[in-house]
Amino acid sequence: MDLKNEILKKLVKSVNDCNFDGAGSLVVTFSNRPDLCDFQTNYALIVAKNMGMKPIEVAEKIVENIEKSEFFEFSVVAPGFINIKVTDKALSEFANFVKADKNLGVEQVEKKRFVFFDYGGANVAKELHVGHLRSPIIGEALKRLHAVMGDKVLADVHLGDFGLQMGLTVLQLKEDGYLDAFFDENVKDYSKIPMQDITLDLLNDEYPKASKRKDVDKEFKKMADLFTLYIQQHKEPYFSIYNKIKDLSVAEIRENYKLLNTTFDLYLGESDAEPFIDETIKIFVDKNLARESDGALVVDVARDGEHIPIPKKSEDEPQRYKNPMPPAIIKKYNGGDLYATTDLATILMRNREYSPDEIVYITDNRQSVHFEQVFRCSKLAGISPEKQKLTHVAFGTMNGRDGKPFKTREGGVVRYKDVINLLIDSAEKKLEENGIVGDKELARRIGVGAMKFGDLSNVVGTDYVFDMDKFMSFDGKTGPYIQYTIARINSILSKADAQPSEVDVQNLEERKIVLAILKLNSSYNVCYENYSLNTLCLATFDLASAFSTYYNNCRILSEKDVKRKKSMLAVCLLVKNCLEKALYTLGIDSVEKM
Repeated sequence: MDLKNEILKKLVKSVNDCNFDGAGSLVVTFSNRPDLCDFQTNYALIVAKNMGMKPIEVAEKIVENIEKSEFFEFSVVAPGFINIKVTDKALSEFANFVKADKNLGVEQVEKKRFVFFDYGGANVAKELHVGHLRSPIIGEALKRLHAVMGDKVLADVHLGDFGLQMGLTVLQLKEDGYLDAFFDENVKDYSKIPMQDITLDLLNDEYPKASKRKDVDKEFKKMADLFTLYIQQHKEPYFSIYNKIKDLSVAEIRENYKLLNTTFDLYLGESDAEPFIDETIKIFVDKNLARESDGALVVDVARDGEHIPIPKKSEDEPQRYKNPMPPAIIKKYNGGDLYATTDLATILMRNREYSPDEIVYITDNRQSVHFEQVFRCSKLAGISPEKQKLTHVAFGTMNGRDGKPFKTREGGVVRYKDVINLLIDSAEKKLEENGIVGDKELARRIGVGAMKFGDLSNVVGTDYVFDMDKFMSFDGKTGPYIQYTIARINSILSKADAQPSEVDVQNLEERKIVLAILKLNSSYNVCYENYSLNTLCLATFDLASAFSTYYNNCRILSEKDVKRKKSMLAVCLLVKNCLEKALYTLGIDSVEKM
């Protein structure tokens, strides 16, 4: 049951009966003046001039021709708007439909698809930091959104496990004497060599040391490139060392993602696409799509007259452009593979093994050119079928209050775990104020929920400010506020001496709640189309806010009329279920108490 769609049907029928043009372009929107009406359309304003009529005349004829309904009231307002008011009866029926529906009234996609999500992107042997937060937050929510709306979904973490960071790490460990046992000429079975001296803490020291060194020591960088190539070629003992480091890192990565309520169906990496790399490159060579350039193999992907737009710092700034789209390098001068190579081979692998209708990548916006190159290469070579959709969701930066990328006080990169612990500590202090002490898991749910809601409330492509105090507030547009509303409803339902029945809308507060649910359910499709969860976040807050007003103005537990009380409890339960579904979609845990 979709009230908005029912209104649209009635209006379209009347427009056709009146022999007016453009019924297919008629749009019904939620009213921006809820004090006057619930929905409206400006159709008459758009078509009147072409028909040689005044907008108000067009609107009046349409309304006159609509059959009277016990669900909707249509009226005309100058200069030609059609206002629609939904009756209490219609809202009651809609509320009870949502209450009984297994999807809580969330419309399912008309054509269900198989969507493959690539997010997370942690690098083996490198510690997760604040820059690794947005990808799993956004990716998890988008994956859940598609599943909630009926798509089949699959998620892959796509580990960075075959790139230069591996060669750098192994080389630094070797030079610091941690790998002497592996380079003993008498060793026959590298799998039996213990790694007790190599820990995560050590890796967190060794890689940054090697990364800084490569920028000033050309010979070291050259040797690291060679070590990377050896790993990619499965040469021993480099490949065995690599696998042991990978196992150590992945165990930690899994635990870190678990703290964020982020789950993956596949824990594959660049290395898993390695068996497809030779075939991928051969496809480009055989189709005469690749050419040699300074010893490397490249693919031209620029189009005639094309330039890359430089993002504007403000709306008033004139549009400027970079150089034309550069060619994609698919083979290095020394025969090594690059990110483009493994990404192309990964697309080939995924299509061979899964054949998804769409592949969605979630990374920061600095990789936009890279993915545009990869997507164009895939289509040129036929690695991605013509009908397959390739999507890059590019997100902005998480900044500190100074508007700059989030850093430690010393100017260093903030560790992923430190951010999570900061959130948990802040939530624990908030809970202590409410008399709840020692519940670490509850604090994690609230803290992580605060950050995720704060992130997802923004349009995905924009930068945003990480403001702990704002995110953690139990009031306002925050995750804790939504969780607190659910906890409050749990308390009401646990204290009630009656069971919820059917919803019977009888007052303004209940009207606002049901209309908020209608907007919430509509927001799922908006987010689905835009690959951004901000509309769902806002609609979820609006529903929680509407319930807060209801709670303050209506005495639910002290209501004497049993039938009326059961209806009010049904409203409570309906709000709780809709809020919990929204939080689940956002990847945020609900809570029983706060």
